[in-house]
Amino acid sequence: MSSPAAPVFQVALPLPLPRLFDYAAPDDRPAGADEIGRRVRVPFGPRELVGVVAAIDPPAPDAPALRAILDRLDDRPLFHGELLDSLRWLARYTHAPLGEVLATALPAALRRGEALPDTHAWAWRLTEAGATALPRLRNGTRPRRLAERLREGERDEDALDAWMDDWRTAARALAKRGHAERVAVPASQLAPAPQPGPVPNEEQQVAIDTLRAARGFAPLLLDGVTGSGKTEVYLHAIADCLARGRQALVLVPEIGLTPQLLARFRARLGVPVHASHSGLNDGERARTWAAAWRGEARVVVGTRSAVFTPLPDAGLIVVDEEHDGSYKQQDGIRYHARDFALVRGKALEVPVLLGSATPSLETLHNATTGSRYGYLRLSHRAGEAKPPAVRIVDVRKRPLEAGLSAQMFDAIRAALDAGGQVLVFKNRRGYAPVLLCHDCGWSAQCPRCDSPMTVHAHGRRLQCHHCGHRKPAPPACPDCASLGLQPQGAGTERIEEVLAAKFGAGSHPDVPVLRIDRGSTQRKDALETLLAGLGARPGILIGTQMLAKGHDLPNLTLVCVVGIDEGLFSADFRSHEKLAQLLIQVAGRAGRAQRAGEVLLQTHHPEHPLLATLIEGGYHAFAGDELAQREAAGFPPLAHLALLRAEAKHAEPPMAFLHATRTALRDSGLALDLNGPMPAPMPRRAGMHRAQLLLSAPARGALHAALDAALPAIHALPDARKVRWSLDVDPVDLY
Repeated sequence: MSSPAAPVFQVALPLPLPRLFDYAAPDDRPAGADEIGRRVRVPFGPRELVGVVAAIDPPAPDAPALRAILDRLDDRPLFHGELLDSLRWLARYTHAPLGEVLATALPAALRRGEALPDTHAWAWRLTEAGATALPRLRNGTRPRRLAERLREGERDEDALDAWMDDWRTAARALAKRGHAERVAVPASQLAPAPQPGPVPNEEQQVAIDTLRAARGFAPLLLDGVTGSGKTEVYLHAIADCLARGRQALVLVPEIGLTPQLLARFRARLGVPVHASHSGLNDGERARTWAAAWRGEARVVVGTRSAVFTPLPDAGLIVVDEEHDGSYKQQDGIRYHARDFALVRGKALEVPVLLGSATPSLETLHNATTGSRYGYLRLSHRAGEAKPPAVRIVDVRKRPLEAGLSAQMFDAIRAALDAGGQVLVFKNRRGYAPVLLCHDCGWSAQCPRCDSPMTVHAHGRRLQCHHCGHRKPAPPACPDCASLGLQPQGAGTERIEEVLAAKFGAGSHPDVPVLRIDRGSTQRKDALETLLAGLGARPGILIGTQMLAKGHDLPNLTLVCVVGIDEGLFSADFRSHEKLAQLLIQVAGRAGRAQRAGEVLLQTHHPEHPLLATLIEGGYHAFAGDELAQREAAGFPPLAHLALLRAEAKHAEPPMAFLHATRTALRDSGLALDLNGPMPAPMPRRAGMHRAQLLLSAPARGALHAALDAALPAIHALPDARKVRWSLDVDPVDLY
């Protein structure tokens, strides 16, 4: 224990408690303002935790003795200036503990208290022994090819990644014999020579000039049809940013898009491009964060969490596919990376470019009404590419095989015969959605969720896609002992099986049938490897929404979309927006080069107004109709929502807690619409009973004022200790 006269360090700890914790300094060194933002290790009960100094108070003469900080972990603050201020804002906006927000913003290695890593790059070179032994290495082998490459000079690992697959195995073989060695080099030394790109068309040039002229904070929507060359605009904007000596941050929605973008950016920009996404190990992510913090990383490309990258020399933030739902964090601190990127852009006084072929209704509303966002439009595909023709396939009263109609099979056969590639899109992985007994009607339900289990492994395994529970498929019906168990419906595995039988042999023996979903792309770089293996030859891709985002497949001439009907009648108020975006995005994969493309939409509801509007008027016609309906119904972007969720092992505690919460919100005295409490759309998940309370207000200020007034009382409720509860401001999904 320290004496009460010591300065009081207020430390933000990664705990679900809305407060800071007081500690005394670990030594007699004077405590200045530069202590704020540093990591410290502190005692907390019997444990030790890593926290961040959030404030320093002068000593109070009557204060009790405090436990002392165990260790200062940083020589300089990791959080300071804009980033610290923005994270404080995020804590206030999400009504989350500052300690949890700061921990979320750190890579896992730094969160554990590890030192800020070195940020040099790695390269390989041939040793003298390797140069001597090279003639004796067997011709045509990977070690021989790599040794010949290194004989020309030192090569960095990014360049080797682009040059040869699996070069690391060859490098390890050479290093084991002392023929090659890995060396640390300054990252700036590895800058490749920039390569020229295509000449921008008129619309692209207008967008580039607008960005070049932007000064200070400028939120801009780049609304470009699929294949219109939005990435080219990004590259020109980043090159201008680099020419001014500034940093650029690029957010992308999926890990699968990152290698493709990295290769393109590295080739064009002439600087090292750093990656930040969950596919990297903890050390790699910490190195990118540290390189940006030191100002060394000039371009960072990453997924959602990359929005927390330090930017001491910020010049531009780009959010690609800004509409994508993966930018919303669905657990822990429920932030939206796109919205936080805008907050950071305003604080940093830099342009923020939001790109999409199907902008979210919130972004489109901000860009087309008033003057909140600038609006840039790319209405034509780049080069000679033409938009695909879209046809609806009516499957009412028609036989289906694995969910596909005869018309679909005929179209696939014709596309393959013409030398094209085909994408069959089904946004449900697995073999079948449910296992059903044909005799008594029993179905395989998850014992922990109110949901059927999905059939996997060609009918041999059952898996719940909500909680992950797995078990073998029973050999007979547990209720009636019948052997008539049948998978009902079709997922990507079943479609793959049928298409492989029809087209992978016989009339098309050389046609690859590739399934691309979460199950087939778990290994690092699996998606890139699968697409590279397909190449330009005729083939069939079966995939989920992973294939709808950003992939350039120039030989893809036919897209077959099946299983869209469930999205037409969902209870989620965003379901039509999500379905329209998905259909436009997946349709945009077809006809991206010189060859014409075609899209077939298979449905039992060919006259549904959503499909008619999309085909006749496109996404913007749909968006106009949908915004009018949102305004009439009081939904975003014309209203502001927050969702309180609660769960427990029994059904009563969540409802009791939310009833008490409703009373606390009513006592705040502010105008607020409260819907619920009610059971969640999935009332039981992973063994927990779930309920929710939806808050709505016409103005964002009123919503936050009510939460600020009520949350202290909500935290103090006795029922709050009986449940696990969370608050989601601006929820994307009401489930």
